[in-house]
Amino acid sequence: PPSKTSSIIRSHKFVYTLLSIAPAEIDCEIMASFEPCRTKMEAENISESAISAFESTFNSLVSGATGIIAEDTISPVDDLIKADDLTTEPNTDLLSETVVLKLNGGLGTGMGLDKAKSLLTVKGNLTFLDLTAKQVVKMREDFKSNVKFMLMNSFSTSEDTLNFFKEKYPALAGEDGLELMQNKVPKLNAETFEPATYEPEPDNEWCPPGHGDLYAALVGSGRLESLLADGFKYMFVSNSDNLGATLDLKILAHFAQSDAPFMMECCERTENDKKGGHLAVRNSDGQLILRESAMCADEDEPAFQDITKHRFFNTNNLWIRLDKLNEIVEKFGGFIPLPMIMNSKTVDPKDDASQAVVQLETAMGAAIECFEGASAIVVPRTRFAPVKKCNDLLLLRSDAYVVTDDFRMILNPACGGVAPVMAIDSKKYKLVDKLEAALVGGIPSLVNCKRLTIKGLVRMGKATSFVGDVSVVNTSDEAKFIPAGEIKDTKLDLTDSPGLGALKPTSVKSGPIDGQKPGTSGLRKKTKVFMGENYLNNFVQSTFDAVVASGTDLSEGSLVIGGDGRYFNDTAIQTIIKMGVANGVKRFWIGENGLLSTPAVSAVIRERGPVWQKAYGAFILTASHNPGGPEEDFGIKYNCENGGPAPEKVTDEIYANTTTIKSYNICSDFPEIDIGKVGSTVVKSEDGSAEATVEVISATEAHVALLKTIFDFDAIKALLDRDDFSLVYDTMYGVNGPYAKAILIDELGQAESTCMNATPKDDFGGLHADPNLTYAKELVEIMGLNREGMKIDVGDRKVPSFGAAADGDGDRNMILGSQFFVTPSDSLAIIAAYADVIPFFRAQGGLKGVARSMPTSGAVDLVAKDLNFDLFETPTGWKYFGNLMDSKDIYGGKDYTPFICGEESFGTGSNHVREKDGIWAVLAWLSILASENTDASKPLVTVEDIVKKHWAKYGRNYYCRWDFEGVDGVSANAMMDKMRSDSESNTGRTVGAYTIATADDFTYVDPVDGSVSKKQGIRFLMADGSRVIFRLSGTAGSGATVRMYIEQYQPDKSKLEMSVSDALDNLVKVALELCDIKTFCGTEIPTVIT
Repeated sequence: PPSKTSSIIRSHKFVYTLLSIAPAEIDCEIMASFEPCRTKMEAENISESAISAFESTFNSLVSGATGIIAEDTISPVDDLIKADDLTTEPNTDLLSETVVLKLNGGLGTGMGLDKAKSLLTVKGNLTFLDLTAKQVVKMREDFKSNVKFMLMNSFSTSEDTLNFFKEKYPALAGEDGLELMQNKVPKLNAETFEPATYEPEPDNEWCPPGHGDLYAALVGSGRLESLLADGFKYMFVSNSDNLGATLDLKILAHFAQSDAPFMMECCERTENDKKGGHLAVRNSDGQLILRESAMCADEDEPAFQDITKHRFFNTNNLWIRLDKLNEIVEKFGGFIPLPMIMNSKTVDPKDDASQAVVQLETAMGAAIECFEGASAIVVPRTRFAPVKKCNDLLLLRSDAYVVTDDFRMILNPACGGVAPVMAIDSKKYKLVDKLEAALVGGIPSLVNCKRLTIKGLVRMGKATSFVGDVSVVNTSDEAKFIPAGEIKDTKLDLTDSPGLGALKPTSVKSGPIDGQKPGTSGLRKKTKVFMGENYLNNFVQSTFDAVVASGTDLSEGSLVIGGDGRYFNDTAIQTIIKMGVANGVKRFWIGENGLLSTPAVSAVIRERGPVWQKAYGAFILTASHNPGGPEEDFGIKYNCENGGPAPEKVTDEIYANTTTIKSYNICSDFPEIDIGKVGSTVVKSEDGSAEATVEVISATEAHVALLKTIFDFDAIKALLDRDDFSLVYDTMYGVNGPYAKAILIDELGQAESTCMNATPKDDFGGLHADPNLTYAKELVEIMGLNREGMKIDVGDRKVPSFGAAADGDGDRNMILGSQFFVTPSDSLAIIAAYADVIPFFRAQGGLKGVARSMPTSGAVDLVAKDLNFDLFETPTGWKYFGNLMDSKDIYGGKDYTPFICGEESFGTGSNHVREKDGIWAVLAWLSILASENTDASKPLVTVEDIVKKHWAKYGRNYYCRWDFEGVDGVSANAMMDKMRSDSESNTGRTVGAYTIATADDFTYVDPVDGSVSKKQGIRFLMADGSRVIFRLSGTAGSGATVRMYIEQYQPDKSKLEMSVSDALDNLVKVALELCDIKTFCGTEIPTVIT
């Protein structure tokens, strides 16, 4: 490959050259064939226009042309018309013929970005796209015209950009023709020039072809033709990172009046611009051309950088006559030939050791030489404020630039028309994340700065003001803090200054570890896996990176950390604190003794103040109902600022980060925190520039306080104080023990004996802390039942009136009456039916919406229909309920709250938090019992009475779940795939006494955000309303768990008290035949029946 950019363009019919030498002097032998590229592009349905354009640049590459434009072949451009001198009157009639297009295809990989560069924050909390959108809205208001607006996105930026507009600017997002999709071209093997291949990530085989693709994209997509047909004549194009480039009516009128086919906006070069390309006149024909640095011979470098000779550079703000563009495209056979730009990269941009490739690009401004009669105009610097390097980003974020009323970014008038010259260390601050680390204390003032030079690692703050010519150097390997106050005309050496001390972050090398994809409830593995080298650290760093990428500032507000107290909990908390400090966290809230139930974490995030300390998220250390201990399971998950589990886009980002991680950040010298004592620990840096606060908070306070606002504790206490009422709450040595004591003993005055197994243990006392009939053995026996929920002989022993159990992290519940089991599905339905007895719902006008997971029985559906509630069937996973709860507040949609939701896996809750809440369900049932027992002189209305009364009104949904735990994952997946593939043939099939009306794989379209979740469970929906469902659980710590759900509705009042096993016997046999689990997994005997 040539070492300089080639500007020879060859096609089937011609050789187009910028050089002064004759084509005969060029070796035109093509060593590599274009056909493999054409085949690859055609397979992706890329347009012929784009293929032809790429073929042109490809042929230029293989021709070996140097592309050098010698100084003696060009002349400087004479004076150009200045926009400030225009006397042309603005003409608003032209707006109906004009389209504004922003180029938005760049990822900013040179700055270390892997998302749309335009999503970088540039001023306060506003991104480039925020300001662009606001510019469009303001432009339309000012011009009183709905000026057409378009974005040219690339395959790398499209999804992020469109999602951004949908969330923040839905009116713009909904406009027809908003997006013009940039084409993609193959990366080329640097040795063979054949299309590069990369099996681990096929998307990495492609790259954007540069903004010169604008012309091919307009032609190949048919948009040029449609714009012309709709009467559009003029197009104004600019980069999305140039916030000074807005539609100017005077310049538009001048362009229209000049009748030029193409006009480039230029600025006069300054010292900051001397290494960039410039405008020139080709001596051979007087044509305006662009000469980039790669087109300049070494001996011509002084002339190239002479800003007094070559005075103008391209801003990439272009005005194009669409009709003239169409003529040129037709002239050259469907595309515009543009000079080639060659970039040497690796096929995986994050892996320097991957295959070396060549990426070919073109620049749209180079088309100036293709338009006969093209012109240029000098515009003020106010129309040019791009970000190419971290130098630019720091400058724009500072007070040296201001945002105008029409949302342009312009140089602060106080700068006197000359921007500060920025020379921050290009090696240390090439990447945005390095600059962000340097600016963790805020953006310094640059408005009075003439030149700022920084060599080495530094940290800056908003209290620092640079004035005049300032040079800062630090030759140590630790970032040193630039003092606050005015720093004027000085050279500052920070090498020997104090550093961060205990707050000093270090970067520890690491690498991807397989199997870190979070499930619906976070990441769960064996404890010893988490204790392995870098396993926890990798996941935590990947989470911090994903959270920052989502727009969260870790330095503002608080990070909550807590868990269910299982083995390794304490150690993990200390690690997360140290890593949090290294990643910029300034304040932590840690649950006392490291304990916080999952619903309590949600309550802390949502309820705890003050506002300036408000939590933005939390790490929850739990494997929920899985066993704990050194040989058992551990888990971690992240909850966001609404208190709910991280949405799928965040968990996907976390997983993606785990697959590419190279290092993690940690403050190894940060002191261990005593998490057993409530109070604050403040750790300050040696230089006084930073501090981190770790506050150990009461584990129960926020959650208990919230529950007291929801329920009538006086009414519940009256029930509990009855002589004929007794209860026992088994928290199974999990985290809910302290909450049970705080509510039942401290608030409601009950005996300590009501709280069973209430002291948390790191191995849950050797128990499986899962609140069901199988694992809550002790409680089930106390309540007079066996593991099938059938009554046992208790003799003369008095059985408590009410029993409940919680799981390890306190979000699940099991409800029992005296010798009576309440299924989770019935529990959900009954709480919904009785919602008005709970003040939280009654005071808000009553319950509005209910939701259940798809496998949960349809009992609540009957209540919703009867009481006219909104009803939703979602996939398993509390995050889906959270979206519905936040429909109005976050998404601006319908308000479904107050809201109750539940899952058959013993999870129930409401919109008071964004997690299921075990103790909330207990208090809800106690409220229901209290409402039915207001007269203490009358016999006690029992749990069984309430359930049977409900069945009498609504009928009974006979229901059970069989769990096959620890089966081989490959075999279980094969079984699921078989049922999935047989869906069509099973539909209409008769099996035993049942006809399958529908067999499918459940797909959920979220009514709030429109997201689609597929493969959420195999369903067999019978003609009589019965259901058989299969799911493969992804939250177990080892092996796989197949869950089989059986449901049959019975409206006949004479058949409401059958045993579940008898009622479902035939349907269970059908289910086992349909899945053939014995063949695939070697058993049809469940480990758990619920």
